[in-house]
Amino acid sequence: MKRGKVDSMLPPSRLGMVQILIGAVFFYLLFITFEIPHVLKYGFGSSGSDDSLDALPRTFMLESEEEMGERDAPSRPAEDSFWDSGGSPSRTPQRRTREVNKVSGLVFKDTLFDTNVSRDQVSELHKAARNAWIAGKKLWAELESGKLEFGLKNKSENRSEPCPHSLILSGSEFEARKRVMVLPCGMTLWSHITVVGTPKWAHSEYDPKISMLKEGDEAVMVSQFMMELQGLKNVEGEDPPRILHFNPRLKGDWSGKPVIEQNTCYRMQWGSALRCEGWKSRADEDTVDGQVKCEKWIRDDDDHSEESKATWWLNRLIGRTKKVTIDWPYPFAEGKLFVLTVSAGLEGYHINVDGRHLTSFPYRTGFALEDATGLSVNGDIDVHSVLAASLPTSHPSFAPSMHLEMVTRWKAPSLPYGHVELFIGILSAGNHFAERMAVRKSWMQHKLIKSSRVVARFFVALHGRNEVNMELMKEVGYFGDIVIVPYMDNYDLVVLKTVAICEYGIRTVPAKYIMKCDDDTFVRVDAVLKEVRKVHGHRSLYIGNMNYHHKPLRHGKWAVTYEV
Repeated sequence: MKRGKVDSMLPPSRLGMVQILIGAVFFYLLFITFEIPHVLKYGFGSSGSDDSLDALPRTFMLESEEEMGERDAPSRPAEDSFWDSGGSPSRTPQRRTREVNKVSGLVFKDTLFDTNVSRDQVSELHKAARNAWIAGKKLWAELESGKLEFGLKNKSENRSEPCPHSLILSGSEFEARKRVMVLPCGMTLWSHITVVGTPKWAHSEYDPKISMLKEGDEAVMVSQFMMELQGLKNVEGEDPPRILHFNPRLKGDWSGKPVIEQNTCYRMQWGSALRCEGWKSRADEDTVDGQVKCEKWIRDDDDHSEESKATWWLNRLIGRTKKVTIDWPYPFAEGKLFVLTVSAGLEGYHINVDGRHLTSFPYRTGFALEDATGLSVNGDIDVHSVLAASLPTSHPSFAPSMHLEMVTRWKAPSLPYGHVELFIGILSAGNHFAERMAVRKSWMQHKLIKSSRVVARFFVALHGRNEVNMELMKEVGYFGDIVIVPYMDNYDLVVLKTVAICEYGIRTVPAKYIMKCDDDTFVRVDAVLKEVRKVHGHRSLYIGNMNYHHKPLRHGKWAVTYEV
C-alpha cells in the first residue's frame, strides 16, 4: 500500500501544524464575513447613500475610570487619507463638504446619577456636573423654542436707564448701597470721582494677607482700604473685573512701611502690581500723560535731603542759593480726613489727594472707559461722601455684538469629508466675544485652516446670562466655528470641554492628532504640524508642559481636593 504524496513529504508533527493553520485561516475568513457589513454600516469612511447619518455626531458617554481602563485605544485613521506637508493631497481628495450639528455629542451617562448608587460612589465633581447638565438642558430647550428671545425683547423694550452727568451720595447712602456707586453709562475722557473719607485706626489681625508674622507674633496691626473701579456689566456668574484696584496700606504691609499698591484683575487673573513706597519714579520710567507713576513722600528711613553735605557746602561757597524742596508726608493717616480724586486721562487714571498729585496708573489692555460701571470702597475707612462728575450722558453699547464683525471672510470653512490631520479645540466662554474675534482674525486665517486641512473649533458652554446666550446663538449661526457643550458653564467643570474636544476629534471630525488650547492662545499651526510629523510610525504623542515635580494645589483658584 502506497502512502499519499503529502504524507510522504511531511512528518507527523509538521502535518498537525499545517492543519491547525488552515483551521485558523478558516475561522478568520468566517469572522471577516460577518464583520464587513457591520464596518460598512457604522465605519467612519461610510460611503452609504444616506450622508446625513454620517454627518451627525455620535453619542459619547461619560464613563467610569474602570470602564475606560478596559477599553482599547481608538485606532488611528489611515495614513493615505491625509494631506502631505507639501500642500498637495497624497491621494485624490473628495472636494465635497458637509454640515454637522453645532452641538457637541457629549452626553451624560444616566446610570451615573441613579438613585441606587451610594453617595460614596458619586464625587462632588459628579454632583456639580449633574447640576450643570440639568440647568444647561433646560436652558437649551428654552433657546431652541424661541421663548427666551421673545421674553428678552419685551424686557429690553420696557427698560430705559438714564445717563446722568453727575452723581452724588452721602456716607449713609453709600453704606446703604453696600459701598458701591453704580455708574450707569461708565466713564469717559476726563470723568472724575471724588471720595471724602477718614481711615480707621489700626486693628489686630491674626491671619493677615498683606504681612508675614514673625516668630512669636500672634497678631499684626493692620489699617488699609481698597477703592476699586469695577466692570459690573461685563460678567455675571463670577467676580466683576477690577479695572483699577487702589490699595493704600497705612499699617500691616510686609515691608513694614506705608505703601500704595495698584493693580487690575481681568478674567479673574491679577496683573503685575504697581507699588508706590515713598520714592519718586525713576527718570527713565514711562510716564502717564506726563505724570510720574509714583510721587515721593517722607519716609522714616529718609534723611529728607535731596543733596549731600559736600554738595551743600560747595553751593554755599560759590554763593548759589539752596533749592527749596517740599517734603510731603504719607497722604493717609489714621483718624485724619482726606479728599481723594481719581480722573480718567488719555493714557491712564490719575489720583490726587488733598489737591496734590499722588500716583498715575496706565490703562491696561482689555478695558475701555465705558466698562468702569461701578465704584467700590471697602476696608478700614469711613466714607463721608462720593461725587462722580463729567460722566457720559449717552448710553454706550454694552451688547456683545460690538465685538463681532459680521464679515464673510471671518467665517469658518465647512467640514471636509473624511479625515483631517489635526483638529484644534479652543476652550472659550460664552461672553468671550472679543477673544474669539481676535482668534478668527489672526491664526485661524492660516492657509491650512482656510483649506480645511486643519480644522479649528471653539467649545463653549451655556452662560448664566440669557442675553449672552442669545448673542452666542447668533454667533454660532453666522461664523459656523462654535460647538455648544450644553451644560451651564462652570470653571470647575472645564474638563468636560476637554472631553468634548476629544469626542469631536474622534467621531465628528476624525483626526490623526487632537490639540486643545485656550481662546487667549496664539497657535503657530505650521510649527505644530512640523513637530508632530517628527514622530515616526504609529507611536503615540503628547506635547505639553509636563512638570513631574509639581504637587497638587490645595488652596486658591486651581485647588484640587484630596477627594477629587
